[in-house]
Amino acid sequence: MERLDFPELTPRALKRINRARHKAREELKDQKKDWVKNNYHETCDKLLPPVVDTVPRVDARSLSCEEFRNKYEIPRIPIVLTHLMEDWPAMTKWTMKKLVKKYRNQSFKVGEDNRGNSVKLKLKYYKDYVSCNKDDSPLYVFDGNYGEHRKKCQFLEDYKVPEYFAEDLFRLVGEKRRPPYRWVVFGPKRSGTSVHIDPLGTHAWNALVSGYKRWILFPTHTARWLLKQKLPDSEAITWFKFVHPQTDDPNWPEDCKPIECLQGPGEMMFVPGGWWHAVLNVSDTVAVTHNYVSTANFAASWHKTARGRPKLSKKWLAQLREHRPDLAKIADDTDLSVKLAEQSDSSSNGSTSSSSSSSSSCSTCLTDSNSDNDRSRPVSRKKTSAKKKAGKRGNESEEGRRKRYRSKRERDRTNYRNKRPSHSEDDKKEKKSGKSSRQGSSENSNQGRPAREH
Repeated sequence: MERLDFPELTPRALKRINRARHKAREELKDQKKDWVKNNYHETCDKLLPPVVDTVPRVDARSLSCEEFRNKYEIPRIPIVLTHLMEDWPAMTKWTMKKLVKKYRNQSFKVGEDNRGNSVKLKLKYYKDYVSCNKDDSPLYVFDGNYGEHRKKCQFLEDYKVPEYFAEDLFRLVGEKRRPPYRWVVFGPKRSGTSVHIDPLGTHAWNALVSGYKRWILFPTHTARWLLKQKLPDSEAITWFKFVHPQTDDPNWPEDCKPIECLQGPGEMMFVPGGWWHAVLNVSDTVAVTHNYVSTANFAASWHKTARGRPKLSKKWLAQLREHRPDLAKIADDTDLSVKLAEQSDSSSNGSTSSSSSSSSSCSTCLTDSNSDNDRSRPVSRKKTSAKKKAGKRGNESEEGRRKRYRSKRERDRTNYRNKRPSHSEDDKKEKKSGKSSRQGSSENSNQGRPAREH
């Protein structure tokens, strides 16, 4: 974004926006040209064919919780729920104009830098950015900390969790310890999330307040290599451009064919755990999304949590023994040495159905009081070798341990002798005569002093 192209932006706004863009996409060599090099702001509508809606739509007014659980949640069938958000204050309050008026000076996460740190932008600047951007894949507000913020927590007053998703077993470990699970999402056209699976086997629901989202979902058994292909970048629109057309190819496995839908305002998408999905905003959107664990998906979620988040799983199990002994028994009987049949997405770090490219690995995911971070970080060779040594020493006998410490002391002595400073020739001569230069100096310094009385 250059100053000449957008004279309506103030210098301060332009500076803040360009700083956020640079941090979110540091890999772009030419920050002025690479954001718009594909000219998607003009060709986006021609990239993909019209959506063929194959996701079932269900009227929530005639659907009981028991029916939802038995027909869709347990068998893990994605659906679009309608007439579920009509009484939400968010439906009238969450327009960009009203949101900017209320939260204009509040910072929202619009991505992550190469070190995993959040990139934030004030909403007043983000609104200016949305109104004039021509980026191929724009910055995307995907903020998960609003519930704990003194000002942004007012978002919670504008919507309510539907009764279908009221059971939330991660709540047992407490708000501070549980993984991130809720996000407010403001996405301009062409933003979205590349294909991923939500973390820790969680189900997700995404409530769209305004705009339109294009969804594509793949069954849980779909091979990862089919969907996670090598692409020029990890942007959602790039995935839709290069991978989506392949699903119509005759060679694409018949049992891995996707289902699609175009989600509209006031509709809620239910994404069962384990389903691959990608999302593209086909217009400016405002939404809220939650991840949750219920009795229906507890077994899969426990398996993934115990294997990937051992610290969190111990705290969770302790609470389950107290509040849900039936589920604690399932956890105790789970064989963690056996991998689940369904695919898992190692790049998913916690967000749900929509995040920008900079956080498209599903940013949301998950921290355990900053001490048990489940983001997949590369482990250095030094740390790996140290762990191997620690494992070997754990099986070491007492005699072997003494021998190792004894040899270490001998090595230290040898190193000390080799590193001692050499004496001068005078010192060597004095050593031969039985006197050192230090002894001589001390004797001379003691001359004339009275003898110490004892």
